[in-house]
Amino acid sequence: MAQPPTMHSGMGHRTSETSLNSYEQSSSNHGYNRAYGPSAGAGIGGASAGTASSRGGYAQGTTSSYSSTPRYASPANVSPQQTGSPRFSPAETMPLREGVRGGSGPLQGIDESDLDDQLHTFTAADRKDLSTPFDITSWRGWANGLTLFVLMAGFIVLFAGYPIIDWAYNNENSSGGNTPGFNLGGVNASGQTPQMPADFPSMIDPDTPEDVKKRTGFDGEEWTLVFSDEFNKEGRTFYPGDDPFFTAVDIHYWPTNDFEWYDPGQVTTKDGHLVLTIEQIPTNNLMFRSGMIQSWNQLCFSHNGYYEARVSLPGHNDIGGFWPGVWTMGNLGRPGYGGTTEGLWPYSYDSCDVGILANQTYVNGTGPEATLTTGQVDDRQGYKGTLSYLPGQKLSKCNCDWDDHPGPKGVGRGSVEIDMIEAQIDLDVGHGEVSQSAQFAPFDDHYQFYNKSGYKIFNEDVTRPNTYLGGVFQQCVSCLSYTHDSIYHDNQVENRPTADGSSEPFGVFGFEYVADYENRKDGYVTWVNMGKQSWWMNYDTVQPNKKVGVGQRLIAEEPMALIFNLGMSNNFQNVDFRNMNFPNYMRIDYIRVWQKESGLVGCDPEDRPTAAYIEKYKDVYNNPNFTTWAQAGQKWPKNKLTGC
Repeated sequence: MAQPPTMHSGMGHRTSETSLNSYEQSSSNHGYNRAYGPSAGAGIGGASAGTASSRGGYAQGTTSSYSSTPRYASPANVSPQQTGSPRFSPAETMPLREGVRGGSGPLQGIDESDLDDQLHTFTAADRKDLSTPFDITSWRGWANGLTLFVLMAGFIVLFAGYPIIDWAYNNENSSGGNTPGFNLGGVNASGQTPQMPADFPSMIDPDTPEDVKKRTGFDGEEWTLVFSDEFNKEGRTFYPGDDPFFTAVDIHYWPTNDFEWYDPGQVTTKDGHLVLTIEQIPTNNLMFRSGMIQSWNQLCFSHNGYYEARVSLPGHNDIGGFWPGVWTMGNLGRPGYGGTTEGLWPYSYDSCDVGILANQTYVNGTGPEATLTTGQVDDRQGYKGTLSYLPGQKLSKCNCDWDDHPGPKGVGRGSVEIDMIEAQIDLDVGHGEVSQSAQFAPFDDHYQFYNKSGYKIFNEDVTRPNTYLGGVFQQCVSCLSYTHDSIYHDNQVENRPTADGSSEPFGVFGFEYVADYENRKDGYVTWVNMGKQSWWMNYDTVQPNKKVGVGQRLIAEEPMALIFNLGMSNNFQNVDFRNMNFPNYMRIDYIRVWQKESGLVGCDPEDRPTAAYIEKYKDVYNNPNFTTWAQAGQKWPKNKLTGC
């Protein structure tokens, strides 16, 4: 065995160095010595340096020019690799707890209490000595617990108790009793509870008069007010999320080729009215800007309802062009969002026959004959007499089981429309009039509803049947009723004398409907014009039609949402831009809704649900740029007639 290098005279070594270098010797298993510092493995003069090879890249050599005083002391007892040498050198034995009596050599005189090992090596008895026994009678433990309890109680009183006590003693709402804080929230001496804050949303507006909260319906039964908005709060806005009941849309209403862009900023409340403003301001490549608000998916009514609004119309009574509307539509369709209305509007149908198919014809397109020959003819648009251009009822009574359907299973669903008013001008006589109608699909031949029964006009001097019966996209059951000249905005501003001698600034319009799901023959709709009943239709008006092979159309069996809008389109009446005034205004003094006991409030009733379906297809319901169901990437559902 090679001898270790001779240590420099006068150079001592420490026990830690001995241990370190013993470790280094045993860990060198490739025939070389591992050391530390620039003089590692060499004598003081650098003589006879060992081979230095490491992954650090040191070159092999036998020279050293470093100072005779090394950076680190010379390794003690360095020797080449020894076969079978232990990982740690057995140079010393260290008896536990022997102290100066047990050690020898370098360890002699070193107290074991100075060694780290004493912290980690102990007997079972030592372990027991480190444990503190539990003593329930310890005064110190009880003192600690009491201190923690007092601190916790103090924090609770400071951050919870004090605010509650302060509110109970000083809040005005709790001053109704003889002592402060009586019935937290406030009860006055007569036992009445305080009103909610003025801006707290309520289904019935606090400003609604008490004497209108009950009414006798046109059916002779009692109806109860379930919703009202008097629009008395100044400066309301209707951007998404602003209002609990209504939202103003930001869209172009392309289905009717409107000239205006609907912008939420065009709708507000002023002087106790809801105001929709139309202006000649270029917006999104259109020349006009106006407003539309909807209660879609926020506020709906089903089974029955009497809707009433007090309205002032825009423009003059003898200049045509404005198209103001107050109307309702089934919640499964969102107005202006074509991807949602395709195949749903204006279906109100619960049969499984040719009426649910595309174009209202057989699957092979061969008939019925009346469907192919009694429809709209318009050479400009290419309509050659085909009755319907609708794609079919998307959510029919007999959809295939694997296709999505909002439910209930086996019930046809749609998005029917009932219009309280769509106002226009009778230019022949220079008077304003309103179209009051319901839209249906599938269609009768020639779009002619059955008018021999189930149909009545109450004052033929004011109301007459609408000659427009529909087209390839809708059947319209409608009458026209004259309004008073005084309710037109420009007449009021200009203080023009009225030909009919009227003076009231607003007209009262409405409609009452009943849709009895269990006894559908009791269904009806009746309209109100200028505060009086104008006309009435019932279930028989849209009875089955053998000529076109369709079954009974239904009075609206959907949760119905409200819409107010002020538009312009040649689709409705030719727009007289030369003589119309801008800006102009449609004003609504109030909207009120009454229902019978069987009526429901809400857009997702259990018997006609909508929420889950809308949520599943929320991309379509929130994107007005999807004009068709397919454009949104959706597959048209099949039914038993097209093949399941």
